[in-house]
Amino acid sequence: MSKYLVISSDGHAGPPATIYREYLDPEFREAFDSHQEELEAGRMVDQSGFVEEWDEETGDHEMKAAYDPATRDRILDQEGVAAEVLFPDADVLGTGRLASSPFGSGLGSGVGVDPANVKAGARAHNRWLADFCKTNPARRLGVAVVPVTAGVEDAVTQVEEAAELGLRGVMIPTRWFEAPAYIDPSYDAVWSACEEAGMVLHTHSGAGPSDYPLGPGFVPIYATEAWWWAARPFWVLLLSGVFERHPGLKYSIAENGAWWVPDLVKRMDEKYVGGHNTRKFGEIFKVDLSMKPSEYVDRNCYFAASTPGVDEIDRRHEIGVGNLLWGNDLPHPEGTYPHTRKWITERFRDVPQDETALILGRTAAQVYRVDVPALEDVAERIGPTTEEVHGG
Repeated sequence: MSKYLVISSDGHAGPPATIYREYLDPEFREAFDSHQEELEAGRMVDQSGFVEEWDEETGDHEMKAAYDPATRDRILDQEGVAAEVLFPDADVLGTGRLASSPFGSGLGSGVGVDPANVKAGARAHNRWLADFCKTNPARRLGVAVVPVTAGVEDAVTQVEEAAELGLRGVMIPTRWFEAPAYIDPSYDAVWSACEEAGMVLHTHSGAGPSDYPLGPGFVPIYATEAWWWAARPFWVLLLSGVFERHPGLKYSIAENGAWWVPDLVKRMDEKYVGGHNTRKFGEIFKVDLSMKPSEYVDRNCYFAASTPGVDEIDRRHEIGVGNLLWGNDLPHPEGTYPHTRKWITERFRDVPQDETALILGRTAAQVYRVDVPALEDVAERIGPTTEEVHGG
C-alpha cells in the first residue's frame, strides 16, 4: 500500500448523561441521577480559559464525535486514522457536556461507590459502546469496562457478555484499593475468561495517588506519580505468573507512555538470571516463571503509548517494535487531534517504513483481530502516505 494503515490504540467515547441513563437497568436510574448531581455540584470551574480556546481550535466537534457516528468518522478521515480502540470517559475537560462511565466505573476505578452501582454502570457503558461500535464495526474496536475488584464471579460474566456484544477487550481498574491485589489467584477465572474469548486485557492511566490532600503542588505531584499507578499492574501480573499460567492472554497498558519499560524489564531480567545483588534469594525469582520477564513481555504485553514522545520512538527497539502501539487519544486535548498527520510526520519521519507500519497499525491489527481487508480501502482513501510521513 502507498498509504499507512493507522489504528489508534487509544481513543475515548461516551455520550451525555441523558443517553447513558437509558442504557442503565431501570432500578439504577434514580441513583444515577443523584450521582450526576453530586458530580455537577463538585465540578471545578476552569479559570484558565483553556476550554474556550480548545473549542475555538476544534469548533467543539470533538465533543459531538464522542458519541455521534457521522462526526466521529469525519474526524477520523480528517486525521488519517482508519480504526481505533475505544475506552470510556471522553470528557476530561470537566465541562459536564459528556458523562463519564456511570457511577465512576471508567478510568476512575469506581472507588467510593457502591459495588452494585459500579457494576450496573459498567454494563450500561458496555451496552452503549457496543451499539456505537455497530455503526461502523470495521473502524471501532470497543473495550468493555469490567470492574473486577467489585466481584470476580460477576466480572467473568461481564467478560463473556462483552464478547457476545462484539467488543474486543476489557479494561480493569488500575488500582484495587481495598480489594485483593491482582496477585491473588482468585482473579485467574477472569484472566481465563479473557484468554478463552480472545479479549485483550487492559489497564489505562487515570487513577492516581489518593493519599494527598488538596494543597500546594497537588496537581504536579499527582501528574508526576500517575504513570506509576498505571504501570503497577504490569509487573504485578507478570511477576505473579499470570502470563505463565495464561500464555494466550494479551495485555495492553494504554495512555501511559513506554519510556519506563526498557529499564524496568532489564532489571527484572537481571534478578531472574541472578547476580551478586540477588544471590541471597537463591532461585526465588524463578519459582513462578519458566522464562525471563522480557520473554513474557515480548509474547504477551503491549504498550499503547498514546501520542508517543521522542523517548518512545528513540527507544523503540529496547521497548520492542512489535510491542509498541500508537494512539491519538481522541478526543482528549493532550492527544494529537486536530493535528494528527503533523504529529505522525514529526515522530516517524526518520523511522524505517516497516517499523512505522507496525507501530502505527499493523501490530494493533493483529492484537485486536482486525479485519484488515475491510480496512485497506479506508486506509488507501484517507491514510497518510509514505511520502507525507518520511518526505520525498
